[in-house]
Amino acid sequence: MTEDQGNDGMNDGGTPDEESVATFLRANPDFLSRRSDVMEALSGVSRWDGETVVDFQKAMVERLRGEIDHMRACTNDLIVTSRSNLSVQTRTHAAVLAMLGAESIEHLVRIINEDMPLLLDVDVVTLCLEPTTPPLSQETMAQTIAIPTGAVEQIIGNHEVFLTNTIKDDGTLFGAGAGLVRSAALARIRAGRRVPTGLLGLGSRSHATFHPGQGSELILFLARVVERLFDRWLEAPTA
Repeated sequence: MTEDQGNDGMNDGGTPDEESVATFLRANPDFLSRRSDVMEALSGVSRWDGETVVDFQKAMVERLRGEIDHMRACTNDLIVTSRSNLSVQTRTHAAVLAMLGAESIEHLVRIINEDMPLLLDVDVVTLCLEPTTPPLSQETMAQTIAIPTGAVEQIIGNHEVFLTNTIKDDGTLFGAGAGLVRSAALARIRAGRRVPTGLLGLGSRSHATFHPGQGSELILFLARVVERLFDRWLEAPTA
């Protein structure tokens, strides 16, 4: 034992001496595998000199550090994605509840146009409808965007939901708000007995809001709710 070490294996600085650390590690051989944070803090020392010799131990430690960093990045991405998905789900539920509170079909369309952009955190929400027989009331049609028969198939083909971040709309889909829209989600409104074929359009000024490959289940759910509510109000007996 050197002069600066006490009998308890501690040096004058109050930290364990090297032999105490070595003794602990021999008694706990799995310590570094359990405490990866300690492993990361260790400085790597090559066991051989010369460029022609590969230090496999050092390579394994560096690989372990890389895997740990990758796992941390994946975990952070998962947390961010989960929070984002929860926010979108919460906003979708709020939009559905608002639509369920509509007192007439005209009120429903106003909620879609005026309330849903705020509830869904987008810039524009529109309802585009093809002609139907009998026609909808003038008040309802004044709040929707009329598109010609067959336009839905021309715009989204056989998709139930079409997502794009490169849209260039001339006002056909988003009316006066077309100049704002950079990305969009277009969900098919399927025809019913009196429900016209149409599109529920969600537009955003950000290219990142909607994009191909994005999950579309909640957007499709919104469109199905619109269908059911339209059907309910259009089939309701008039006074």
